[in-house]
Amino acid sequence: MQTLVLAKPGHFERTDTEEPPNPGPDQALIRISRVGICGTDLHAFEGTQPFINYPLILGHELGAEVLEVGADVEHVRAGDRVSVEPYLECGECIVCRAGRYNCCVSLQVLGVHTDGGMRERITVPARKLHPSAELSLDQLALVETMGIGAHAVARAGLCAGESVLVVGAGPIGLATAQFAALAGTLVFLMELSDQRRAFAASHFDLAGTAAPADTMEQTCAALSELCGGDLPATVFDATGSKAAMAASFHYPAAGGRLVYVGFQLESLSFSNPDFHRRELSILASRNSTGGDFQRILKLMEEGRVDTSPWITHRAGYDRIAEKFPGWLDPAGGVVKAMLDLD
Repeated sequence: MQTLVLAKPGHFERTDTEEPPNPGPDQALIRISRVGICGTDLHAFEGTQPFINYPLILGHELGAEVLEVGADVEHVRAGDRVSVEPYLECGECIVCRAGRYNCCVSLQVLGVHTDGGMRERITVPARKLHPSAELSLDQLALVETMGIGAHAVARAGLCAGESVLVVGAGPIGLATAQFAALAGTLVFLMELSDQRRAFAASHFDLAGTAAPADTMEQTCAALSELCGGDLPATVFDATGSKAAMAASFHYPAAGGRLVYVGFQLESLSFSNPDFHRRELSILASRNSTGGDFQRILKLMEEGRVDTSPWITHRAGYDRIAEKFPGWLDPAGGVVKAMLDLD
């Protein structure tokens, strides 16, 4: 079975691996057709992803076809096109028992903590498959990325008409902006890159865009002017940059919310008096759930979520190892790259 293995930082190997086992009860055998490339994959290639153990088969944004199902599987059947929810939870810890398995204490994510989808076939728990007869394999592979933004917006509990700032215009930031707009808010975007700001303004429902100014006072003054006189009620930080995440603490209005969607490994700190004075709510958002997947599929099928601008770069199995390094270069303008295994 053709498989692409990240043997060590900067080095993919095309190899043959054993066929996956036949599906047992509540499992399904699927053929992988599309693999979306995200920041986690790019960082793994660089050697800066802290949760990766090499060698590893990457791939957690998956569009696939069901080949065979095990006993007791009823919601999918052979021939169905599916989006794959890549989060493998324990089912027993405190958050799993509460239905919040996206932050399971021992979560395993395909392509991150365990081998993923950069191979022809894989056997997975059937409950992790979400079918659609209407959507393309490209669209199905985008659902996981969209789910990160959708889940973050759900965590925030937005109110229609409020001002929302999304910091960072990578795929997660853009997905967050899309779902914040669907919630009826006025969405503003802050992004350092002129190229990314222009892309976002051209393809997404934004009320305005800005770049950080030279000082925090200037940035907050510009945000207040952009948002009609007040700072934004809710701020989503989707950067994964310590400096940006620290700066985002200053952006919400009094009584507002700050949602950290991106993450990094170092500690963050903030002024306790300022935190209390503004009575801020600070939230984390991790991954998404099956309910998020199902909602996104419905919105995509109804045409309310447009994925047509997303895929900017593409490669097949025989070329991805050569093209992958170029996708790390910001000058290349990558928004979402896609591996096509067909």
